[in-house]
Amino acid sequence: MTGIQDFAEKHEMVSSLFDWPKSKEEWEPYRLSDEQVAHFHEYGYLSGIKLLDDRQIKVLRKELEELIDPEHPGHHLFYEFHSNESSNTNSVLFHSLGHWRITKGFHDVLWNPAFVMAAHQLLENRPVRFWHDQLFYKPTKHGGVVAWHQDYSYWTRTVAMQHLTCWTGLDDATTENGCLHYVPKSHKWGLLNAPELAGDMNGLMDYLTEEQKAEFKPVPIELKKGYATFHHPLMVHGSYENKSDRSRRAFVLNVFADGTVSNTDDELLKGVPPIPKGEKMEGKFFPLLFDQ
Repeated sequence: MTGIQDFAEKHEMVSSLFDWPKSKEEWEPYRLSDEQVAHFHEYGYLSGIKLLDDRQIKVLRKELEELIDPEHPGHHLFYEFHSNESSNTNSVLFHSLGHWRITKGFHDVLWNPAFVMAAHQLLENRPVRFWHDQLFYKPTKHGGVVAWHQDYSYWTRTVAMQHLTCWTGLDDATTENGCLHYVPKSHKWGLLNAPELAGDMNGLMDYLTEEQKAEFKPVPIELKKGYATFHHPLMVHGSYENKSDRSRRAFVLNVFADGTVSNTDDELLKGVPPIPKGEKMEGKFFPLLFDQ
């Protein structure tokens, strides 16, 4: 389509939303502590990391409001677009992938220094490469669930398993409006079967052993807007419905360590040229974000 730029062509920031540090000293404020990194490896997640200020949140909220319109002129650039991923019209879950290609703000969050430094450290100080993004929007009163799942159970088309997920709230996330929940230490359970993402909240339970069911003790991850939580690709997580008077908007960035390869000859993402099985994930759609 004419007049619409595909920002996947740009592997650097295209706006002034963030400032890229120019020296080792300028990177230091973004570094996680040893204790934070240890918590991630022990429990499978790390929460409460500030990634956005109020100005940045305002920009991204405006872009989200525009992107949820199916008539948006950049709509053809989405990998996936679900006005409601749930089959229940009274339980709405907006979910999309690929919006980094469409708006400047959601493109540039990939190069947010606070995000890339944390990702680098949590991936054991390896170079960070982009996998794909997601938008989640649970409207007031009838926002739907995201069923218990492990991210990597949907990503086995890439190997090795050296991935990382970052969830960032554009609203305050609380138990009332459907915040994320984790099952601590479940990243040590191994790979489980993948349930329907917006289906039965407890569909994953059919695949758990009796021991895992006994250890299934979710904790809510309540976060102020602009704050993020990172989790391991095998972390069991999900979120309940939103019946409150407040929306729950969030975006997710999924990355992996550089050197990850394709595990299929099929499409990795809709509309993206296949990368032959065994070849490195790189190029236009999988940019290198950080290599210290």
